[in-house]
Amino acid sequence: MNVVQSAWTYLNDPLNWTNPGGILDRLGEHLVISASAVAIGLVIAWPLGVWLAHSGRGGGVIVLLSDLTLAIPTIALLTILPLSFIGFGKPPTIIALAVFAIPPLLANAYTGVRQVDAETRDAARGMGLSGFQLLRRVELPLAVPYLAAGFRTASVQVVATTALASYVNGGGLGQIIAEGFGLGTAVAGGQILAGGVLVALLALLAEGVLALLERIVTPAPLRPARRRADREAVATGAA
Repeated sequence: MNVVQSAWTYLNDPLNWTNPGGILDRLGEHLVISASAVAIGLVIAWPLGVWLAHSGRGGGVIVLLSDLTLAIPTIALLTILPLSFIGFGKPPTIIALAVFAIPPLLANAYTGVRQVDAETRDAARGMGLSGFQLLRRVELPLAVPYLAAGFRTASVQVVATTALASYVNGGGLGQIIAEGFGLGTAVAGGQILAGGVLVALLALLAEGVLALLERIVTPAPLRPARRRADREAVATGAA
């Protein structure tokens, strides 16, 4: 039996899905880790990016923080954090992935608010809007395409990278791959391939669902800005 047939057999065995530590358990772990990391990234990156953009300061800080977090490999954090008081398991994985999620979230939040036309801001101030009202009623609604694009990019990247959780016994679908390598490619090559396919399919599913959500939350007049934001978010994630 070749490795593709073995992978197909592995995926079609109901016990591999339902047994403790099976695919469904690992999928649940994968989603919890990914969601937790993106949520932490959102709590840090969006308020900081929006506040700096609204105040008109901090462009250099955004570039510095984005470059700094991108320069730290996720695998390096997963090596270092378990040696600290954090220990092994899910916590170091979530922290490392949250750091990985911050650059696209931060850069797009800042860019989304700063791209609002100066004349639009002046007109809103002329109508008597306070700084907070300007942010809530003008800048944030117009920044939606950028916020959505950053969220989509960060989420898909995190979902794909969560497979590394297996390095620190953090669970997730990567654990299926790690267990396969532990048995040896000659014995469990199909399991390794199946694990890789599951991670890839989950990332593609996340991309599709979030692309649809991004389109739904973006008003039709702002969709050209959405396409531009998508291109910039991809560039940020690949930097």
